[in-house]
Amino acid sequence: MAEEGRKFSDMIARVKRLVCPPPEDAGWNKPPWQGISPELIGNFMGEKPDHFPKTEVKIAYEDAVIHLMFRVEDRYVRAIAAGHQESVCGDSCVEFFFTPGSDVSRGYFNLEMNCGGTMLFHFHPGTGKERIELPQSDCDKIKKTNSLPGTVDPEIQGSVTWSVAYSLPVALLGRYCQVSPPKPHVLWRANFYKCADNTSHPHWLTWSPVDYPKPNFHLPQSFGVLEFE
Repeated sequence: MAEEGRKFSDMIARVKRLVCPPPEDAGWNKPPWQGISPELIGNFMGEKPDHFPKTEVKIAYEDAVIHLMFRVEDRYVRAIAAGHQESVCGDSCVEFFFTPGSDVSRGYFNLEMNCGGTMLFHFHPGTGKERIELPQSDCDKIKKTNSLPGTVDPEIQGSVTWSVAYSLPVALLGRYCQVSPPKPHVLWRANFYKCADNTSHPHWLTWSPVDYPKPNFHLPQSFGVLEFE
């Protein structure tokens, strides 16, 4: 699995290739998502939260597009970010951090989306704090669907299952770093997250475990592996 001399996380998600894109109304249990096994975002950072929502993600690809769908069995759901590139991590939010290749030193993207479909999309050219905010024109190229309205306020206290799905054009990424195009046996590095920083029950959940004393998703050395089939 790993390149010569390189160690990867034990977390590996195998990414299936689709022959055609998912229709806009494709649900979690409808084709083509029905045939994709989900990954559980089941680890946590900081203290174990009182509210630990079951969060899963499915990922697939075509030659030029990465498709993702998140599903969350949640409570205390809120979304108040008014537009793209606002701080959606304070809302009920799912996140995809990734390097489009096997070497995290080329930089990484963080694509964060709240339950209402509002996104934050940045590129970090190194492993430090520097960042590039992708323009609105790039955000608009990402086709998305969301099961809840764009604004959820006041907070939903009771049980609610929500989902977001989006399709990310691979060509968009090449404007910011070297990209290993998805095809069989190609590896990307990535992590999936769930958070809700400014809700009544904050939590910070991860797919690939992150060994750090407090919540911090910007640790690419803890990314797991996406292996394209």
